[in-house]
Amino acid sequence: MIEKINKINRYFGLFLFCHLLIWTLVPTFSNNNLPLDTIEALAWGSNLDWGFEKHPPLSAFFVEIFYQIFGNKDWAYYLLSQLFVILAFFIVWKFSQSFFRKQTYSLISVLLLEGIYFYNYTTPEFNVNICQLPFWALTVYYTWKCIKDDNIKDYLLLGLFIGLGILSKYLFIYLIIALKIFFIYFIKKEKKVRLKYFISGPIFILVLLPHLIWLVDNNYITITYAFHRTGIEEGDFFDHITHPLIFLGKQIGILIPFFIMLFLILSKLKIKINLKDEKLLFLLIINIIPIFLMFLTSMFMGIKIRTMWMTPFYLFFGVLLVYIFQSRINLKKLKSFTLVFLILFIFSPFAYSYVSITKKHKRTDYPGKEISELVQNRWEKNFINEITIVVGDEWYGGNLSYHLKSRPRWFNNLDGKLANINVDGGVIYIGNAEIIEKVCPFPIAIFGKIKSHGICMIGRR
Repeated sequence: MIEKINKINRYFGLFLFCHLLIWTLVPTFSNNNLPLDTIEALAWGSNLDWGFEKHPPLSAFFVEIFYQIFGNKDWAYYLLSQLFVILAFFIVWKFSQSFFRKQTYSLISVLLLEGIYFYNYTTPEFNVNICQLPFWALTVYYTWKCIKDDNIKDYLLLGLFIGLGILSKYLFIYLIIALKIFFIYFIKKEKKVRLKYFISGPIFILVLLPHLIWLVDNNYITITYAFHRTGIEEGDFFDHITHPLIFLGKQIGILIPFFIMLFLILSKLKIKINLKDEKLLFLLIINIIPIFLMFLTSMFMGIKIRTMWMTPFYLFFGVLLVYIFQSRINLKKLKSFTLVFLILFIFSPFAYSYVSITKKHKRTDYPGKEISELVQNRWEKNFINEITIVVGDEWYGGNLSYHLKSRPRWFNNLDGKLANINVDGGVIYIGNAEIIEKVCPFPIAIFGKIKSHGICMIGRR
């Protein structure tokens, strides 16, 4: 028995290592530039704050740590993204062992996730969605530990991970609501309230407090952006019908490979749902309620749910479905399951490479490094000081900030920020060529064009 468990552990470890290696190397060799969201996070990281116009600060914090260690090596940020993915996989694996006697079922519940493209094809782009993954998994894991073990340490960690989850992305609140629903059920069932339930809340608030202060000081700009991103201001009556239906259709489409893999190891589809089973109820709530809340959001607000927002929502879907069908799983069919798993595992990076190499004019084809070298060379020929500031949007300005030798701080604009800026440092403006040329202060500055955008350099001669 112990030998079999060790064998399954080795298989799981091999899976994590292969996933990490493949999805770090494939984009490293097939992409010419980091993806948009990663460049945005790096731009924010160059000028760290407790929040940014688009998102809370945690994704920027992690990429900046990696920048301080590895500098502007693209492979490091693909590695960072995969570390977040496999950490989430590992937590799901540990969590599942509380639900299955057979470790084979725990392995299957994680391998099934390779049938969902959120956990392979889209993972090279480190962004707020990927940043949520380990904290989503840890929050679920420690909620279950709090309920089962009732240890103070687990409640403290739960508050920490909930706070970090919100600091990754506000959509994390959908998971929090689902967990609150289960806690209410559990309190009613026990007919008592444990004092330890109140430990997590203050820790959560403490973690979130600096960001809340930043939000107030910045007129809730991140929340305003979040609502603007949904397109709620442009909607009409039919959006309340079409957008939720489109949302459901996309979720079904995304899960087709997942269900194909699952059906391959089932002897029958017949099941019994026992809602008195506390484990099943917990799994249903953490998996179904957040998705249902997203559907309701789309229906009542008439907003479009962007596909990538759902990235963390399916982390425990494998555990749920394997738990429901565990009595119908036929381990003699594992060869068919493994074959399809391997096909998907190999096809996904192959498809990514093919698209990356053959399809041109993508963000990852942008010559960010080459443009930055041209800018750096021209700067050194004309100015004696370092470039300390880049002003422009997150993409063009962010690429310069990432690639330039001095790692200048990025700003979208300098309105109201001049008092906090070192006047001895060099400044580069990048953006629309016509606009930049008009505002570039001659003769103290140098103006130039690279591709379709203008660059204004202001330094000390």
